[in-house]
Amino acid sequence: MSGRVCASVLHRASSYTLTLSSHIAPQTRPARQCHSSWASCRSDKWRLTAEDPGSCRRHLSTRHNLDFHLSRVQVNSILRSNEQEIVNLQEFDGRGLSAVRKFESNQLAANTPNEDRRSAATCLQSKGMLFGVFDGHGGWPCAQAVGERLLYYTAVAMMSKQRLRELETCMEDGRAVPPILQWYKHHSDFNYRESASLYIDRLRVFWQELLDSEEHVEGMSPMDALDCSFKRLDADISLEAQVPLYNDLMKSTAIQVAFAGSTACVAHVCTDRIHVANAGDCRAVLGVLEEDGSWSALPLSQDHNTQNQAEVERIKNQHPTSERHTVVTDDRLLGVLMPLRGFGDVRFKWSLELQQSILANLESGVDLDSLNLYQYTPPNYLTPPYLDVVPEITHHKLRPQDRFLILGTDGLWDELGNEEAVRLVGEHLSGSHPQAPVSPSERQMKLGWIHKLLLKRRARVSPALDSNAATHLIRHALGTGEHGELSQERLATMLALPQDLARMYRDDITATVVYLNSDLGRP
Repeated sequence: MSGRVCASVLHRASSYTLTLSSHIAPQTRPARQCHSSWASCRSDKWRLTAEDPGSCRRHLSTRHNLDFHLSRVQVNSILRSNEQEIVNLQEFDGRGLSAVRKFESNQLAANTPNEDRRSAATCLQSKGMLFGVFDGHGGWPCAQAVGERLLYYTAVAMMSKQRLRELETCMEDGRAVPPILQWYKHHSDFNYRESASLYIDRLRVFWQELLDSEEHVEGMSPMDALDCSFKRLDADISLEAQVPLYNDLMKSTAIQVAFAGSTACVAHVCTDRIHVANAGDCRAVLGVLEEDGSWSALPLSQDHNTQNQAEVERIKNQHPTSERHTVVTDDRLLGVLMPLRGFGDVRFKWSLELQQSILANLESGVDLDSLNLYQYTPPNYLTPPYLDVVPEITHHKLRPQDRFLILGTDGLWDELGNEEAVRLVGEHLSGSHPQAPVSPSERQMKLGWIHKLLLKRRARVSPALDSNAATHLIRHALGTGEHGELSQERLATMLALPQDLARMYRDDITATVVYLNSDLGRP
């Protein structure tokens, strides 16, 4: 039933379109050398084709004596600057128990500014907690907007009609609205203050449509709420870039958000299960403690990129057979975009006429260069849309052996596999940090010492360098050497790279580790 409610709401949202007048001739701008984050040559998510005359040249550091010799204190200071640890979480299940004991999070930027975002909140008008990681491309505006707004949309979709009516009554009477979410923010997090009124208005329209639905009574299930909120927010982002807004600043922000893009992975954790919604190449992995004391990884999401052949076929099947060899080329959508699902990215969703009209109308009052926008058409752009944000949703019933959930942007998973990440967090949780084994010498093998040597080194442990498990992951993601050892020199080098080189060697990394209350999984 809630699925039909979602479909109805999305249909109404999609009906708000900007009609192009037949007498308006689309205007185009000549290709130019671009210094924007959207077309940055350093970004591996989005790139211009080699044939494009406006592709930008790479500007490298001209310093001859780069200082890669960071001290341990400097390394730790850089790694820990964005740490977040929340222990005292609000109870929400009515029994004084919470499925989440605590969570730890951290971010390390490669882009300047960081294009990743993260969110965490407790649902106050319904049950559960929400965690999200968002990987922006073409700049940070889309990831910023999605990180601010998506959890609100999900929480509202799960609210009962009675709760929604209370919100609407408060808005009509000018009274304070009951809080929907309890946010857990890092001191460096910020919001789009100039767009706050717009975001509230669009969220209110969403819950008004839910109130108008006869089928929305008790609220959507977490699975339906996640599916509906992803689609609805993306529809609102598209709409806001097309319609007149209150002022030029708000309009400029809406345009930047829509033309940039972001992937998203969101987990809803309630007392007995986890639901994960993913669109793009962020990832959610569950850490499981096996009976023999070892750790195993259970993926709760699938990457939406060209390494996922089922996803590639899904994209190709949405277009004519004549485009099967052009829809995905060089491991990218239309040869340009790496993730195959995402928010924003209207260059891969709107018609060319609509794109040209929006930018042409904006040009009259705003300098496109100042917004990092430009006219560019992906090759073989024949039957849009080529991109959508439909999330792939999985659910998992919690068990006593399920100990933690790792959410990470692709910058983490580019460096660590699922099993390795779970092992690192598991060892961090248990307080055991085995050192990397050293191969025995030929003489030791001849003397038969191999067995004793390996037993000793297997038992040898080193103290944890970080109290925060997310920092522990990032440290090993960047500092692990060829033989599995943690190399201080390698880590210092990766952290000391100047801004114009860092993005060539690593990506922005965001990691959130959610510790689960295993007692709730017991019968």
